Amino acid sequence: MIQALAATEPIEFEKAWNLVDQIIQSTYPNDLGVASVVNIIGALLCMILPYLLGSINPAILISKHMSGEDIRALGNGDAGTDNMLRVYGKGAAIATFACDFGKGMAAVWLGRLVWGINGGALAGFFVLFGHMFPIFHRFKGGKGIACLAAVVLTINPITFVFLTVIFLVGTIGTRMVSFGSVLTALLYPLILNAFANRGLNVAMAVVTAVFVTFMHRENLKRMREGKEEKIDLSAMFGKGKKS
Repeated sequence: MIQALAATEPIEFEKAWNLVDQIIQSTYPNDLGVASVVNIIGALLCMILPYLLGSINPAILISKHMSGEDIRALGNGDAGTDNMLRVYGKGAAIATFACDFGKGMAAVWLGRLVWGINGGALAGFFVLFGHMFPIFHRFKGGKGIACLAAVVLTINPITFVFLTVIFLVGTIGTRMVSFGSVLTALLYPLILNAFANRGLNVAMAVVTAVFVTFMHRENLKRMREGKEEKIDLSAMFGKGKKS
């Protein structure tokens, strides 16, 4: 089934207008020196701007607005959707997810406009890196799952569908969001390779999987010890209490 889908070219947005190419072609198209400098600048923009965007953490900002407290000092200490759900409920969690999702999509589109396929791949990782280690919040952020979902959807929708199913099966089957998250991140490069093996996409997916797994290191430790918190699935439609 996967091979059949991979053989059918999905609707791709990876051939977006490319600022770097436009500058090179309109100035000195045959000058390798100019092309190299412009490409380096383009790559740097695709790292720095998404990193700064990722460093804006909605969970921290929303929690401070709602109660004056930093979400990192509450619940499980994570500055992300899952902890917002546990501490503040569904409304705050949805708002957090929407903002994280939006910045992930915006970063990939920005990267593509600046430097094409490779720019989108770089931007997708660095917006996640900014979310995990935000310069605006003392380099302590979230684990990046909502942001990762947006990055994957923007890079390749078919991969997003497969990973969403994997996440739901892993999470519902174990009642542990962390398990579903790590499983999804680890399988991300493999599935993306089947559908979007272009440029830096898969390489950045591998790096992403490493960082997401690293951010869940304490969760993995608690899983091994049988102490990881489990979600109350019925509470997802109620008050969001944990089991």
